[in-house]
Amino acid sequence: MSGLLIFLVVAAALVFFVISIYNRIVALSQRTEQAFADVDVQLKQRHDLIPNLVETVKGYASHEKETLDAVITARNAAQAAHGPAAQGAAEGVLGAALGKLFALAEAYPDLKANTNFLELQRELSDVENKIAAARRFFNNAVQEFNTSIQQIPGNLVAPLGNFTAKEYFEIPEDSREQIEAAPDVKF
Repeated sequence: MSGLLIFLVVAAALVFFVISIYNRIVALSQRTEQAFADVDVQLKQRHDLIPNLVETVKGYASHEKETLDAVITARNAAQAAHGPAAQGAAEGVLGAALGKLFALAEAYPDLKANTNFLELQRELSDVENKIAAARRFFNNAVQEFNTSIQQIPGNLVAPLGNFTAKEYFEIPEDSREQIEAAPDVKF
């Protein structure tokens, strides 16, 4: 009788242990989903600011249609991208296009002095900082999740929930500096 009791206690402890590990992995997975949603909110805010910025620049530099069209095309591509890898690449292209737009603004003193343009530039700078922070939080959450499903005992429990490694939100190397640096706001 005592052997059966010991077996039941050990089995119950093992079940409890597996359930607690599984629940931790679920919580970390949910954290990555929430963190990605935070990144997505900031990117949407950035995407919403861009048409206003382009319209403001259009009034002063209407003959610079190629640069303005490139920004809108990059914005649309970034909005259509899904998943951290695709969004990272699209945001890299958008960052490069915005860099050209701000460089273009340097050539127009009246535009640089325009209050609406300065306010949009300030808002975009703030959003860029929030995007960088949200990306760092997301990538940290992904790192914790991936580590939890790769280490023992998580790697033994992860297959029960079909948990697989998640992708980081990475910006392509060639445009990383432009994305991570906030737009230059000059007064």
